[in-house]
Amino acid sequence: MRLPAWWRGISPRRRLLVTAIALLAAAGVVAGVVAAVRGDAPGSGRPSQDQPGPVLLVPGYGGAQAALARLAERIHQVTGRPAEVLTLPGDGTGDLLDQVAVLDDAAERAHARGAPSVDVIGYSAGGVVAAWWVTRDGGAHQARRVVTLGAPLHGTQLAATATVLDPAACPTACRQLAPGSSLLQQLQNQPVPEDLPWLSVWTERDEVVVPPDSARLTGAVNVPLQQACPGNQATHSDLPTDPQVTALVLRALGTAPLSAPATCG
Repeated sequence: MRLPAWWRGISPRRRLLVTAIALLAAAGVVAGVVAAVRGDAPGSGRPSQDQPGPVLLVPGYGGAQAALARLAERIHQVTGRPAEVLTLPGDGTGDLLDQVAVLDDAAERAHARGAPSVDVIGYSAGGVVAAWWVTRDGGAHQARRVVTLGAPLHGTQLAATATVLDPAACPTACRQLAPGSSLLQQLQNQPVPEDLPWLSVWTERDEVVVPPDSARLTGAVNVPLQQACPGNQATHSDLPTDPQVTALVLRALGTAPLSAPATCG
């Protein structure tokens, strides 16, 4: 192939320089395409910690909203941010993956309204829903921060007992919350993103999540309530409305780096 006249007029040394620049430019384009595909190109990674969006609260097994509604109201009063308690399909005892879809839809609606990200609070089984959404359903790119309260992330023995003693009284979500269930095994095989601030709080007086430290999550800031707040008497059902827990939640929803509190004071 005959080279263009302008190329033949360039000295060999200058040709090498021009070729090197062209190769570097091409490499940059390829790297940019790869980064975009992987999701780590500028603007496609983790949400900014400096731009909090709305807060989505996921109820626990049974779908009761009253306790979380009080927490949502307090969050709105203190921060001015919208706080929505999700309505779970059916009575909240069906397939947890259907509940994940509800959370995903709520996050998508928030994004469509212009929200830069969402913060998610999962209470009890709602914490399992939040964890699945983040680690298995793509929520890691929409969640700025996650807080779980008394979440049976490794299951609860109550569900295992119910599965054995009275299977008819243990619907789908109950069976999924038994330690070693297929859903929980898949969840535990997917680590939490290292750069996602996550606070997991539980009470040592929990009578529903047995053992209570089933809420412990690798990669999260794990806070046994009585360790931070000695003498606190909150049980499982008290977690969404306990004043000291609420203070921990509000602190976690801020913009400062997330860390375990020395005390509740």
